[in-house]
Amino acid sequence: LTLSSVERAFLLIYLEKAEMLDVLRGKVLRTVSNSYPCPSVIRILDYKKVPYKGVVLTRHNLFKRDGFQCQYCGTSSNLTLDHVQPKSRGGKSTWANLVTACKQCNARKGDANPEEIQMKLRKKPVKPSYIVYLKSSAGRLQQDWLKYLEPKAYA
Repeated sequence: LTLSSVERAFLLIYLEKAEMLDVLRGKVLRTVSNSYPCPSVIRILDYKKVPYKGVVLTRHNLFKRDGFQCQYCGTSSNLTLDHVQPKSRGGKSTWANLVTACKQCNARKGDANPEEIQMKLRKKPVKPSYIVYLKSSAGRLQQDWLKYLEPKAYA
């Protein structure tokens, strides 16, 4: 499950590497002599390897999860990453232990746990679901995608 451009989706269908499951209503792709339905949802016919269905832990994905805001004060400038439980105290680089922080809050927190110096996180850090990640990547989910996604996510 991933996002793709309409052009790439059409090419995969044209090369018979994918089948069209749903179309973008009212939109067509035109050539000089033909019109084709515009794909909205496709299914790859033959996988060499099933793609990873999780959100990769990267700096950008952490910033995206946290809305590009410091999780201590809410500012959007001078952002960096902070280990909630410091690495020097055994904290790991995981979704549950990393948050976006501005340089000032990160320096203030230093080598302490937030509770020790009365700093509160705006929200508990968790690994985002793949559906939420897709939504944030696409900007919004198309209505015709919903029936192909996790049933409980948008029911």
